[in-house]
Amino acid sequence: MTELVIFGLPLSLAFLYFIIYSVLGWCMETIYCSILEKRFVPRGFLYGPMCPIYGGGVLMMICWFQPLMGNPVVFYLTATVCMSAWEYFVGWFLETTTHIKYWDYSMYKFNLKGRICLWVCLTWGALSFLVLYFIHPVIAGLVARLPLIPRYILDGFFLGVLASDATATIYQIVRTSQLLSKLQQTGDELRLQAHLGRAEFSERLAEAKEALSDRLEDLLPDELDENARAMKERYDALMARTEYLSRRFCSTYRNMRSAGSSSEALDSVKHRGEQLKLRLEEMRQQKKK
Repeated sequence: MTELVIFGLPLSLAFLYFIIYSVLGWCMETIYCSILEKRFVPRGFLYGPMCPIYGGGVLMMICWFQPLMGNPVVFYLTATVCMSAWEYFVGWFLETTTHIKYWDYSMYKFNLKGRICLWVCLTWGALSFLVLYFIHPVIAGLVARLPLIPRYILDGFFLGVLASDATATIYQIVRTSQLLSKLQQTGDELRLQAHLGRAEFSERLAEAKEALSDRLEDLLPDELDENARAMKERYDALMARTEYLSRRFCSTYRNMRSAGSSSEALDSVKHRGEQLKLRLEEMRQQKKK
């Protein structure tokens, strides 16, 4: 049986490399971020321990960069440019499809729309050098020992896991995005109600502007009319549902923000999540006493 070959690699072998390096990338990023934040941070877009951006990136290295390994300088420069372009594309794709910005390098100098920055680009080049010169020869030697049938079985198993994980993740993101849009719309309507209600008792524009900036979760029921109270209840229910669905992403990506018009709603959801964590911690402390 003739197997499909892509860039000189059999498809079954290429997919296995993709899975291996996705898992290794997840391990590397999880360890790095956990050390920085001093807590366990299971990084990755998916539920499982895989970061496809690393799997896809290393696969590109294997297919395209190996002919350049005879010249380390050209290899490093090419890898730096190509891998940085890959990260930029993935960042743009996720922002465009999910309307969420999962990482942001805007705080660093020499960044491009917050999706890539100079020091990360240089790190990509160094990682490419490390992988292709030292890590991949070992991985390739181990994988080469696998007979063809077990390789196909492993590929089928991981394909099923990846497809299931991706489906569950995409569903969660779509639902979260929809709820964020509804939350933003409801919040704008409720804020307008509060603004109009308070403006009736004040001729000062400054006080009306202050009412507009109040956190909606802090509005008191007696400050609202019947319609506004019903809207507030709907807003609170949307907030609770959105916070629950987005909890994993907010915990994994602390700097995650909306790339669309729902940035205020996402900030409120993250604020609510922090409040819940504080309440849980207070309850734990009280139980210990």
